[in-house]
Amino acid sequence: MKLFHTADWHLGKLVQGVYMTDDQRYVLEQFLQAIDEEQPDAVIIAGDLYDRALPPVEAVDLLDEILAEIVLKRKVPVLSIAGNHDSPTRLQFGSKLMKETGLHISGDIKNLEPIILNDGFGDVHFHLVPFAEPSTVKSLFEDDSISTHDDAMKKIVEKIEEKMDNSKRHVFIGHAFVTPYGEKIENTSDSERPLAIGGSECVSAEYFNSFHYTALGHLHKAHYVLNEKIRYSGSPLKYSSSEENHEKGYLIVELDQEGQVSIEKRPFKPRRDLRIVEGSIQEILRTPVNEDYVFVRLTDKTPVVGAMEQIRTVYPNAMHVERKALPRETIEGEAAIVRREQLDDFSLFKAFHKEIVGQEPSEIAQQLFEEVLQELLSEERETKEVVAR
Repeated sequence: MKLFHTADWHLGKLVQGVYMTDDQRYVLEQFLQAIDEEQPDAVIIAGDLYDRALPPVEAVDLLDEILAEIVLKRKVPVLSIAGNHDSPTRLQFGSKLMKETGLHISGDIKNLEPIILNDGFGDVHFHLVPFAEPSTVKSLFEDDSISTHDDAMKKIVEKIEEKMDNSKRHVFIGHAFVTPYGEKIENTSDSERPLAIGGSECVSAEYFNSFHYTALGHLHKAHYVLNEKIRYSGSPLKYSSSEENHEKGYLIVELDQEGQVSIEKRPFKPRRDLRIVEGSIQEILRTPVNEDYVFVRLTDKTPVVGAMEQIRTVYPNAMHVERKALPRETIEGEAAIVRREQLDDFSLFKAFHKEIVGQEPSEIAQQLFEEVLQELLSEERETKEVVAR
């Protein structure tokens, strides 16, 4: 069975005040062309179809258009889940009717029954597991021991395995921050907000050993975790300067009779690249006119008057300009450049506390901040969902 694996479309994304809808349409049209050429048996979209719970009309229209092209015109089934940016209710609305056309969208985890497709070798079971807060999983399965995303995922997989037919091939579709053993690692993108803080958002890849392939969404860089059959496809476009070196595309996954997989990454060609440009204002003004989205770091030692206006004479789609930060402290003899906009919320709190009070916050203060921030993150997602309804 041939599968296309993609994720994190973030339709309706706004980057530095610029809507990316036209750029998203540009690469999704390439995706449709690839479907025509490769004739996959199914398309997987592993969450974050939209960038927010209430997307702009243009984003809704684009998703409707692309899904209609895949499912109705090309008769290729789509298996999709809600990510942390999506409204589960909005995505799942009408899912029973859409299922008959081949569009399978799971917004919540109340139903863990697999979607079954078949090829010449038999059935393939697809397990659609949308993003869910640990508190939701705790309540659903009445298990008070669940407190982290790792606990929640472990419980979900256990419930799936209880009914799993080991004579069949199984594909897991999920949206989570998966690391090899559940250890905390840094996200590779500034454009994706954390699911939780203090490492409690991380999920162990070991839970997915029962599946022949695990299609993941949430992290924007394409990579595998623990082994090559547990994969992130990455986002189709760069959504922040931190993604400058990401190679964006989608995955073609071939599942053979025994469930062995072969994987090929195919690139997308963006309408405009997104990259960082560094140099003095005079050096930048001497470059040829370029349409890319650029984040400019000026190396001038003195402020530049009207910097953005000047830069846009050669980079008309420049998104941001800043002066390159000077070394603020020395660590092991090397200058460390601290850019506050790249700090996560917890690190920003500690930096602010040290700057104002003159010392690191105490362990109790850090713990209290973590608890409050976690509550705010959960409430933010719950509020978005209520508004979407």
